[in-house]
Formats: sequence, C-alpha cells, structure tokens
Amino acid sequence: MTLNDFLAYVKTGKPLNTEEIFLFMNEMSNEARKITFKLNTSYYTPDEVREMLAELFGQPVNPTLRVFPPFYTDFGKNIHIGQNVFINACCHFQDHGGVTIGDGCQIGHNVVFATLNHGTAPEDRIYTYPAPITLGKNVWIGSNATILQGVTIGDNAIVAAGAVVTKDVPANVIVGGVPARFIKSI
Repeated sequence: MTLNDFLAYVKTGKPLNTEEIFLFMNEMSNEARKITFKLNTSYYTPDEVREMLAELFGQPVNPTLRVFPPFYTDFGKNIHIGQNVFINACCHFQDHGGVTIGDGCQIGHNVVFATLNHGTAPEDRIYTYPAPITLGKNVWIGSNATILQGVTIGDNAIVAAGAVVTKDVPANVIVGGVPARFIKSI
C-alpha cells in the first residue's frame, strides 16, 4: 500500500480493517515515532522544529508555524496547517483521517485531535473508522480540549479548555463542556 492509496481510502470513511492497512499503519507509526522521539528529547530552534515537522508531515511547513514540543502523532502524513498557526506543548494528533488547521489558529496545551473511532458493535470494535477534523481560520482551542472525528470548527470559534467537541461548531461562537455546547456568540 502506498501513502496515496491509504489517503484515498481513508477519505471513504470505510473501516481500516485489512491486513495490508494494518501493516501500512504500523510502518507509518514507526516512522512517525522515530521523528517525534527525536523532536521531543532535546532542544531545537524553531527552524529545526519546522524541519522535523516537514519530514514528519511529508511536505513543507509554513515558516510562520510555531510549535512548542513535545508534539505527538502516530501517523503524521495527514496533517495540513495554514499560516500563522501556534501549537502549544503536549498536543496529540491522531491524524489518519486528516487534520486541517486554518490560518491564524491557536492550539492550547494538551489538545487531542482524534480522527479515528472504533465500531460500536462488540465484533466491530477491533476496527477503526476515519473521518477528518477541520479548523477554519482564527480558531482558538483551549488547553486539554479533545476534538473528535468528523468535526468541523468554523472561523473565529473558541473551544473552551477541557471541552470535548463531538459535533460541528459554527463560526463566531464559543463552546465548552463535555460534550461541548454553545455558550455564546462572539
């Protein structure tokens, strides 16, 4: 399986349930861990951090991207980040299904992006189902928030610290809680 084959497959939302997919995901996880272990065990300049992220993502990163390690991902090749984005320490990107972060976004400490979910039937729980996460422009995600698979967060929205976002968030609102609910318009 090639990276392009895998990325095309996850766009279908079908379960990740074949031996070929398992082997590919393990191989990619090993590659991602090799890069993130290096990134997370020493001090690097911002340019060096961006160089390692470019290797991890498999594509150039914008020179305005700022990331404070440690940074965690078990895939890495399906992360797309706009301009003037800041990602604080200890964020986790489970990006098999795709994570897109728009221009000007601010991501707090310990934020989790989870693009995979298990089947609900006991016999289906061994398999995972991918769905992308998309953040519009100027989104602020507070510390310790979790964004679940398939969620789109609109431009200028704020996700309060500790929130668990299970469904789409409109533009120009603040959401918070578990599960995240509308708090107020901006």
